[in-house]
Amino acid sequence: MKSQPLVLASTSIYRRELLERLQIPFQTAAPDVDETPLSGESAKQTSWRLSREKAQAVAIRYPDALIIGSDQVALLDGQQMGKPLTHNNAVFQLRAMSGRTVTFYTALTLLSTRSGEIQTEVAENRVSFRELSDEEIESYLRKEQPYHCAGSAKSEGLGIALISRMEGEDPNALVGLPLILLVEMLKKQGVPVL
Repeated sequence: MKSQPLVLASTSIYRRELLERLQIPFQTAAPDVDETPLSGESAKQTSWRLSREKAQAVAIRYPDALIIGSDQVALLDGQQMGKPLTHNNAVFQLRAMSGRTVTFYTALTLLSTRSGEIQTEVAENRVSFRELSDEEIESYLRKEQPYHCAGSAKSEGLGIALISRMEGEDPNALVGLPLILLVEMLKKQGVPVL
């Protein structure tokens, strides 16, 4: 049986760079999914649902492929924090997270359009932020402009200077793609990484 092409349902450069670490060929496709949380939906449920919706949206275009969907939602005091998109929203998020611990839920879906089999898991990471002054927040945002990152901080970049502690299942999940989970999912589909 011929192998299925691998498709990342994302236009995120961060997810693409993470997937490149596995050194297996893949292509990317924009999923065009509305990322608005549903009423009454938990952050974990939102990330789970959106990762599946992204994979399913791209699957229509690839009838014989393995589709990877992923989504991340940050949670602070019961409030979901998605991508800030603007400078003002990022300032608001970072002020709220200053001196606090935020939980990041990063969902991963692997969908085989050949068999219809779908696997979805959620990786959880907890990030404690240092006490941040307005000057530090402004300096960080001017330098890194993380407006397309849930929680307004890129731990793989200068955002690490905002963080006092990280704990979780997979540091890659915090960047946007749980590679440990992905390797296991690919193995179940007969795709060895090594």
